[in-house]
Amino acid sequence: MLDWLLEPLSFEFMRHAIAISILIGILCPIVGSYLIVQRMALLGDVIAHCVLPGLSISFFLGIDILVGAFGSGILGSFIIAWIRSQSRIKVDSAMALTFSSFFALGVTLISVLKNKLDLDSFLFGDILGVTPTDIQRTLAIAVLILIAIRLFYKELLFYTFDPTGAQAMGLPVNAIYLGFMAAITLTIIASMQAVGVILVIALLIGPALTAYLMVKELHHMMGIGALIGVFVSLAGVYISYYHNLPSGPAIVLVSCMLFLFVLLFSPLQGILVRPSHNR
Repeated sequence: MLDWLLEPLSFEFMRHAIAISILIGILCPIVGSYLIVQRMALLGDVIAHCVLPGLSISFFLGIDILVGAFGSGILGSFIIAWIRSQSRIKVDSAMALTFSSFFALGVTLISVLKNKLDLDSFLFGDILGVTPTDIQRTLAIAVLILIAIRLFYKELLFYTFDPTGAQAMGLPVNAIYLGFMAAITLTIIASMQAVGVILVIALLIGPALTAYLMVKELHHMMGIGALIGVFVSLAGVYISYYHNLPSGPAIVLVSCMLFLFVLLFSPLQGILVRPSHNR
């Protein structure tokens, strides 16, 4: 068993993959917990696709992709909020329109600007190709977001469950919204290399949703979600190594299978273990 665990560590690319798996396994469920309790789970998927135009422009200009991707993701979230505030259009419709428009614009820019952006790697990730620079960037993003959540936990908690009450109490709800969108965008950027934008929503939501079925408090949900995120990320990497499978999809499939198991057997909300009159 020990040899089975240690063998992949003899390869540098596997050590890099495991390191970034741990980082995104902690970060994604913590941020995703807020999305779930706000009933905005699809927002992560929308922002993940909104970063594509920024990536394309960054490649064309030869600047850090973090700059373009972050700006594009934030712009997409502001457009959603603007459509909601200026019309009677519901949030799901605004997200669908923004998602499709930004993704189409990104694909068009890749073709028009003729840059060498690897679209397959962007969509589906390449965790085995991460570099020390990618790990350092992900670590910096994770530390920044986790410190911000720790410092402003009470304000975020109030805003998450009662935004109207938070505004009435004088909290800067616009600044909180901006910070929350920035955290989601940075989390997605940090996770793109590992699982790609198509699958990043599963890592944002899957472990956190599994934890949601097991506990009742938000801080417990975040903590257990982080542990689950690390487990499914490492399990997916090891499965991909020993069975020659793509790492990103392997991580997501492990997360989905664990969610289904907890959905059926969770002591609190498991379908097969709760009393029949509650089914």
